[in-house]
Amino acid sequence: MALKEQQEIKYKAYVEAQRYIENAKEVLQKAKKEDDFYNDPKYVRMACGTAYSGVLLALDAYLQLKDVEMPKKKRRSIEFYTSSVAQLDKKLLLYLNSAYQVLHLSGYYDGIRDARVVKIGFENAEQVISRIKPDYMPELPPEKPSLLKRVYSFLFL
Repeated sequence: MALKEQQEIKYKAYVEAQRYIENAKEVLQKAKKEDDFYNDPKYVRMACGTAYSGVLLALDAYLQLKDVEMPKKKRRSIEFYTSSVAQLDKKLLLYLNSAYQVLHLSGYYDGIRDARVVKIGFENAEQVISRIKPDYMPELPPEKPSLLKRVYSFLFL
């Protein structure tokens, strides 16, 4: 695989996985944290499921870059991911196992409300996603302000 193709795969997967993490963080805010616990397990479940999906996106790209043969079926088991990653990177395996336990099992299925545990799950997810961070991130053009913002700034500034 050519270097340019690898960087393109990394970039697309990294941006998408980061988008999942950011969306998950927004959903988690709806759970309303009080002390060290979230009030609403529904939003915790949604956020953890979304963050874990970002992990799986990153892992798919990582394994593709390492020329690991992917199973034909779209839905892959955790055993596939752990056995594949175990052969490539033991430290990444630790982050994957922790993200799986915290985000998928405790967060998504059980709706754990302990904010400290969820935070660790998100940190581990970000560690997995960082493995596919491209060497070069192109700068996006500055966002053009909406018409309403331009009119507002023209009238009031």
